[in-house]
Amino acid sequence: MNYFRTRAAVALVGCCAFMDLYSPQALLPMLAREFNAGVTDVGLLISATTFAVALIAPFSGTVADVLGRKRVITSAMFVLVVPMTLIGLAADLHAMIFWRFMQGLLLPPIFAVTIAYVSEEFPAAEAVTVTGIFTAGSSVGGFFGRFLTGVLTEAFGWRSAFMILAALTLLCAAGVVVLLPREQRFVRAENLRRSFRQMLRHLRNRRLLGTYGIGFSVLFAFVATFTYVNFRLAAPPFNLSTAALGAIFVTYLLSAVTTPWVGHAVQRLGRRGVAFVTVAIWAVGVVLTLAPSLAVIILGLALAAACGTTYQAMSTSFVAQTAGEGRSAAVGLYVTAFYLGGSVGGVLPGLTWADAGYAGAVVMVLAILAFMTLMASLYWPAKVA
Repeated sequence: MNYFRTRAAVALVGCCAFMDLYSPQALLPMLAREFNAGVTDVGLLISATTFAVALIAPFSGTVADVLGRKRVITSAMFVLVVPMTLIGLAADLHAMIFWRFMQGLLLPPIFAVTIAYVSEEFPAAEAVTVTGIFTAGSSVGGFFGRFLTGVLTEAFGWRSAFMILAALTLLCAAGVVVLLPREQRFVRAENLRRSFRQMLRHLRNRRLLGTYGIGFSVLFAFVATFTYVNFRLAAPPFNLSTAALGAIFVTYLLSAVTTPWVGHAVQRLGRRGVAFVTVAIWAVGVVLTLAPSLAVIILGLALAAACGTTYQAMSTSFVAQTAGEGRSAAVGLYVTAFYLGGSVGGVLPGLTWADAGYAGAVVMVLAILAFMTLMASLYWPAKVA
């Protein structure tokens, strides 16, 4: 296997998937004004997608255990172009939410199956590092999607912004077809029934269940922070424009630098040790976003982004290594828990926004970080596994 090409393809998959997943986030205050919608209603543009991801994730894993990895990944990437295009053509907010939901159905066959691919094609210790590369690509894509839509919306309107993202998605899909080698160590499940049985076995594995709880917490914290901070920064005294809100997500690029080193840190400190240090820094970052200074808020967001992607790299690699058989199904269940957390994190702070504002969202994030720490202490080994 050409490891350089494989790493490049894995990074490109992560970049493409997360470029599309969070692309409307910087536009939420503007779309709320355009469609005369409330904070919770426009937040469904994020939650509808994450909920769809949660629904389909386990089944994409079982299908990939039968059909193979590369075939599923590349097919889903090409089809993803369709809902992205139709979002740009949507007549109203409800249509946008519908196509965002459809978009979410196509994402697990891309990133959940990629994690399974990495866990099979690389040795266990190296798989953590390659998963970090995938997560770094995801961070770049998460920043690029938000930033580009913000800038393009100010220049050409939000419809053109989504059309351009659709074209970029098509180019990414073509690149993955060329770069990603066909799987060599994949063991095909005999049928879907056996793959479903493997999935049920995973639900009896306490370490996996604890990690699924961690996954729920990670995206809850991510979405609650990065969705609702936009409404704070769009309001006085900051009054940031759509392009400026998109530029705020440059904070994601810090995680692109730090995440590839997660494997080395785990080897030295153990998975649990890295988890405790990471969540402490994460909590500090979230508290900093309450500051009256824009520079301090940006620093806090950068710390939160780096810590969140660090936890994500550790969690996904641990699931793939712990599962044994039926890795795609195990990762699919993790993705379900992860995106259920994102769906709740996208809606719950909106329900308390009128009374508590952004401070309420921060309190929720700190509580979920405490829960995540408990899960790591109970179910993750102190040494690398």
